[in-house]
Amino acid sequence: MARTAVLGAGAMGTACAWLAAQRHNTQVTLWARNPDHASTIAETRRNDRLLPQVKLPAEVLVTADPGAALADAQVVLVCIPMRGLRQASQQLQSAVPGSAILVSTIKGIENGTLQRPSSLLRQFFPQQPIVVLGGPCHAEELVQRMPTTIVAASEDKAAAECIQQRLATEFLRIYANPDLLGVELGGALKNVIAIAAGICDGLGFGDNARAAVITRGLTEMVRFGMALGAEPATFFGLAGIGDLVATCTSGHSRNRHVGEQLGRGRSLQQIEQSMQAVAEGVLTTRSVQQLAVQRQIEMPIVDQVCAVLFEGKSALEAAMDLMNRPLKAESSAVSG
Repeated sequence: MARTAVLGAGAMGTACAWLAAQRHNTQVTLWARNPDHASTIAETRRNDRLLPQVKLPAEVLVTADPGAALADAQVVLVCIPMRGLRQASQQLQSAVPGSAILVSTIKGIENGTLQRPSSLLRQFFPQQPIVVLGGPCHAEELVQRMPTTIVAASEDKAAAECIQQRLATEFLRIYANPDLLGVELGGALKNVIAIAAGICDGLGFGDNARAAVITRGLTEMVRFGMALGAEPATFFGLAGIGDLVATCTSGHSRNRHVGEQLGRGRSLQQIEQSMQAVAEGVLTTRSVQQLAVQRQIEMPIVDQVCAVLFEGKSALEAAMDLMNRPLKAESSAVSG
């Protein structure tokens, strides 16, 4: 029997445990860092705080014990927020089977080190194949069996194809993609742009402004990705424009919600205190801007989001500064 372990009992981790359990002859374990959280989910079979829409099958083992969660796992889905990934990797390093494929659903860039999820995982698990999942995939829709299409990116073609086969269902279609770097950068950057789109919505700017932020945001994503060595085509696929549109427009998007509340005048502290889950784009904004400064990449939307989040700039002032930048030809967009 195939064994799949899921690390992290947030909304996406819960959804991934449910998804893996849809396949016949698959034993699934879900690891939660907090023993009380694990106990509650194990007893009720629901994650009432983060994903109440779905009931986990009785066959899914929910535990806070790393050894029990990871024993003999062939696939390990890593669904831990970027800010907690380093600590969790240290804790779980000795428990992960050496032959397991690691599958990251994480979308962010670590503050300080500026490491992507896969590069941080590689530091702790140097011998194992790593696959990155990207694309528009809200946990709330996945568990309702709504049609969803994503990509599995890896430098190891066989590992990506294995994950395609292990996770695809009649409602989840998975494409393979060799550009792991581009898929990871797309997942990180789209969250920052979604904060900007939310700011526009909070300010009441309407469809024109939101469409402009999405379009110009994609330009920044492509420019940034090319500077770091990613394939431009990746940003015009599911892990780029696909995930960007979903995150900038959906009511499920935590990052768009943060931006909308900023646009309405609330402080970041107030917003985060009222949220149950993490908006990865907040901390990612710092990392993206730092990398952009280091590489001399022009990122005006990212700069203004960073100023609103961390420098006390008003959302309206940031929007007006973007609108009043020097005029130029659109064809110079990618090169800057």
